[in-house]
Amino acid sequence: MPVSGCVADASTYAHYLFNAFDTTNNGSIKFEEFVMGLSTLLRGTMREKLEWTFHLYDINNDGYINREEMTEIVRAIYDMMGKYTYPALKGDVPKQHVDAFFQKMDKNKAGVVTLEEFIVACQEDEIMMRSMQLFENVM
Repeated sequence: MPVSGCVADASTYAHYLFNAFDTTNNGSIKFEEFVMGLSTLLRGTMREKLEWTFHLYDINNDGYINREEMTEIVRAIYDMMGKYTYPALKGDVPKQHVDAFFQKMDKNKAGVVTLEEFIVACQEDEIMMRSMQLFENVM
């Protein structure tokens, strides 16, 4: 749907976000699940927020983030940003972001990122920590 001349599609990211709130994996979000998710994001400890974010990225819920999952998340984010971002995104930018993510997060070079690797790497990243704290000022 056009927004200020920008064609953006948030449907894929919304699907992943929905799944992160659907903690019972039954295809619907109960009010309690929604409130618990919001509570975690707004008032949870830093570890709880990072665990929630990890779950968002772990699309198949196997306890690991692999390259395919991260590529899907990154593409969904770029789709949500729209095709006419400034500066314009080149075709290999999502791959570069995934490569950078794995270089930073996959400490043992196993090809997957575990919850603990994710948490440790995020805690060592000042920018990530500041972005997680943004939720604290929402309400």
